[in-house]
Amino acid sequence: MLKYEILINPKWLRKLDSDIWNDELVPAVLKRGKDRFSIKIAYRGNVIRDKKKKSYRIVFQKPYKVNEAHEIHLNAEFSDVSLSRNKLSLDFFDRIGVISPHSQHVLLYVNGYNKGIYLEIESFDQYLLEKRNLPDGAIIYATNNRANFSLLTKKKEIKKRLDQGYTLKYGKKEDMVDVQKLIAMINALSNEDFEKEIPKILDIEKYLRWVSAAVCVQNYDGFIHNYALYKNGQTGLYEISPWDYDGTWGRNLHGRKLDYDYVPLTGYNTLSARLFHYPHFRNLYNEILSNILENDFTLEIQKPIINDLFNALKPYISLDPYISTTAATLEQEKKVFFNFIKKRNAFLKEELTSFIKVNSI
Repeated sequence: MLKYEILINPKWLRKLDSDIWNDELVPAVLKRGKDRFSIKIAYRGNVIRDKKKKSYRIVFQKPYKVNEAHEIHLNAEFSDVSLSRNKLSLDFFDRIGVISPHSQHVLLYVNGYNKGIYLEIESFDQYLLEKRNLPDGAIIYATNNRANFSLLTKKKEIKKRLDQGYTLKYGKKEDMVDVQKLIAMINALSNEDFEKEIPKILDIEKYLRWVSAAVCVQNYDGFIHNYALYKNGQTGLYEISPWDYDGTWGRNLHGRKLDYDYVPLTGYNTLSARLFHYPHFRNLYNEILSNILENDFTLEIQKPIINDLFNALKPYISLDPYISTTAATLEQEKKVFFNFIKKRNAFLKEELTSFIKVNSI
């Protein structure tokens, strides 16, 4: 496991701690082996900021890019006893053909103090597009649960702006206008017009792959935030990418167990609801999800992946001062993963039979 060391002037560290909700970056140095990088750093995340083990946003200064990335996230994974749900989820999306940030576990020290095991995650930005030889295009983050593709908030209140819940990560102001047009179209077009127009602005197949993955790993809130919209500059179509998937694989974001049938087959947001009104979109979803349930989201496929990751973490787990996880804990947690995969797979297959029958009516 790589060792990262952050060196930061105590006055800047005090500034971070004086207001944990301040997103302002402060200067520091990141050491990785013999390499030293000038960086700027800030706390990141929402729920995690109140925890004793916090997550970090790191932006490289000199050099401007490291391993072709300008920005990375170091996630504490504090409420996940396995420290693995986020990585396993992002890797799962990547496996089935959804653009997904890559990640790796690192051992972090700050000013000589051991901060434990962190998950380093790529930032979804223009540099990720370059790194993967993807067409340039606008990137918009869904930063809160108002990003539900609806005219209403989760509390059923009318939104003040159509782009509420979204933040422009990369692009121009006009790209936010395009997002507003997308939301308006989803909610205002007649069924006939929606069916004709939505394929002109959304990559339907890739969107349904994203829904399928989120449904499989059962991310409760991933359908209405914790995603990025990417407007592919070559096709002109929106694609969608996940992030922050620690509340998955049978547990919620606080680490509490969730029943295998907690999230429905279709997930939940206004865009999916409209798409599933049409038999040909339902058939496509059925085809995609059925294939995933047979070839990707199975105990046979996922068990060795989970075993390998847990075995890689075991030698370092006792070094994390903020968690009580042990090698024995990881072995017990495997049962939660394996039981969830088995039951969730069977549940989704059974639900698909009803989903298909609706098409034939």
